[in-house]
Amino acid sequence: MKIHEYQAKAILARHGVPVPRGEVAYTREDAADIARRLGSPVVVKAQIHAGGRGKGGGVKLARTVDEAETTARAMIGMRLVTHQTGPEGRVVSRVLIEQGLEIARELYLGLVIDRAAERPVMMASPAGGVEIEKVAAETPELIFKEYIDPATGLLAFQARKLGFALGLDEAQVGKATKLMLAIYEAFVATDASLVEINPLIVTRAGDLVALDAKMNFDDNALYRHPEVRDLRDLDEEDPLEIEASKYSLNYIRLDGNIGCMVNGAGLAMATMDIIKLAGGEPANFLDVGGGASAEQIRNAFKILMSDKHVKAVLINIFGGILRCDVLAEGLIAAVRELEVKVPIVIRMEGTNVETGKKMLRDSGLDFTTADRMDEAAEKVVASAGGRH
Repeated sequence: MKIHEYQAKAILARHGVPVPRGEVAYTREDAADIARRLGSPVVVKAQIHAGGRGKGGGVKLARTVDEAETTARAMIGMRLVTHQTGPEGRVVSRVLIEQGLEIARELYLGLVIDRAAERPVMMASPAGGVEIEKVAAETPELIFKEYIDPATGLLAFQARKLGFALGLDEAQVGKATKLMLAIYEAFVATDASLVEINPLIVTRAGDLVALDAKMNFDDNALYRHPEVRDLRDLDEEDPLEIEASKYSLNYIRLDGNIGCMVNGAGLAMATMDIIKLAGGEPANFLDVGGGASAEQIRNAFKILMSDKHVKAVLINIFGGILRCDVLAEGLIAAVRELEVKVPIVIRMEGTNVETGKKMLRDSGLDFTTADRMDEAAEKVVASAGGRH
């Protein structure tokens, strides 16, 4: 789950991370009042769940209260397009009004789970204010890492190593150490999956401040954190993804035209890969899980067909807990109910596979079956109009 910048900063501040003074505004009048309280200059920052806001016109300096009000009026309600939103952009419903600070240096600091190493890793770079992906691709030597043993947590000497690697002086390294330890504390306390400070600034007075902040959280741990769950902004999420979450389905919309329904995240990733290999483009990631019922299959197919870009569907199921006859039952019911017109290619193996295949044949509906994944991918790509 993602949250807004101002929400992330509030969480980090509670754990001792220095952040600028600021408040969120929903109207231009609110923005003016906040600017008066903070004193000029202020920065007006659009609050959406996407990066690249500055390049898209979503971060503006306002030197007076009137300028802050005018900027907020233009920003609230605008459709902000960045490299992370896609061409459709996101509508800005609120802005963060924040004190302006004198910046001497911009740094990068991030804390994520490294799944290969099976532990958190703190990353730091002197190339702050730039997308970390670009730094990693072009100048990887500018990224410094410290892997964290969950049994001990981030140790002070590790934070100091990163501080010196960033070229900070002795006093600043002490401040950076406290800041990194506070970030790790917030990360663990909230079951976060990512904390990113970009930029982490050094002010002209020598202080370190989190000028921007991004936090993501492990969805599976939200039951332990109702205070975090309550920060969820449904307006920032895809309506189909919200609908899927109601039925415990894992769905992510993509840019292609081949709908995918798979059981198991690994098989879903492999299915998308083989569609790409066959020259097609997947329209989604949809994992119905290992123990889906016929009702869940029906709901999953409804969500799949709600995407108007879908021109063909590939269903790839390995029947273990989810039996193939249960899949067939739910699929037949969904296709009849929705009067589906697009081609459907099915590849299934496992428990009750012959029963499931017979149910599909006897349904009178136009299903195409395949025995192998590559065969299924080739058939569905052809059904969707061929290779891209």
